[in-house]
Amino acid sequence: MSSPSKRREMDVMKLMMSDYNVETINDGLNEFNVDFHGPKESLYEGGIWKIRVELPDAYPYKSPSIGFVNKIFHPNVDELSGSVCLDVINQSWSPMFDLLNVFEVFLPQLLLYPNPADPLNGDAASLMMKDREKYDKKVKEYCERYAKRENIMNYKAEEQSGEEDISEEESGSSDNDIAGHVDP
Repeated sequence: MSSPSKRREMDVMKLMMSDYNVETINDGLNEFNVDFHGPKESLYEGGIWKIRVELPDAYPYKSPSIGFVNKIFHPNVDELSGSVCLDVINQSWSPMFDLLNVFEVFLPQLLLYPNPADPLNGDAASLMMKDREKYDKKVKEYCERYAKRENIMNYKAEEQSGEEDISEEESGSSDNDIAGHVDP
């Protein structure tokens, strides 16, 4: 069984040596976060998402588990859990794919070509089909609110302090504000 572990090491190292920022969790290669930039010429351009990757023991024969840590408005991403609905990862994964495929092909394709017919986020799918202009605006609002570099830093601080989610009423000031947070 050394082949899957060697392949895991090789794939994670290849990802680390690419342009992606990779942060291992618990000093292992089974769980890590990757900074993912929204694809150019898409509604998500300029956004940065922290993607949580968990590799099963049987990787590359079993697909990695992929999820968005910070919020994204997309028909095929569950807004609360960050789970991704992507056939190539969930159902048709092959050992021929590697982690670079996930970040250079699969996730960009997911963001460029959402599929509202197979939604994890029914609100996003419905809005996309009924009013594309409002959908586009909401995607950009989410990018602005949740996918800027400073928001990722805030998520890191919240993860370390044990908080799980950003409050819906962020505009008000409180004693719990993260140090360095600038009010607009």
